[in-house]
Amino acid sequence: MKYLFSKEHTWAAQAEDGVWLVGISEYAQNMLGDVVFIDPPKVGQAVEQFAVCGLIESVKTGSDIYAPLTGTVLEVNDAALAAPEKVNDHPYATWIFKLEANATGVEALLDQATYEAQV
Repeated sequence: MKYLFSKEHTWAAQAEDGVWLVGISEYAQNMLGDVVFIDPPKVGQAVEQFAVCGLIESVKTGSDIYAPLTGTVLEVNDAALAAPEKVNDHPYATWIFKLEANATGVEALLDQATYEAQV
């Protein structure tokens, strides 16, 4: 799966045409420490690219979740909400929400090599 990243440390991976999985990067989960709570955007909520759409909390701090693309939330990952430590264990396998979005704005995201070079 190809991951694209925002400068706000969220990733987006196209699951199918027009549907994107969204999570936080390995760097973000390392900086947060042990994740204990996720407050994702609500199903049906419209989100704007690079705008705050949720919250993730760890034993150390809380951090906003930023939408990597503009779109509508289709689903939240109940398994991640029930066991938020999965974000620490497998940050790229543990998506937080699914987003229905067209490819508009994808060019503003970073590929994995560029993102990792910046962090």
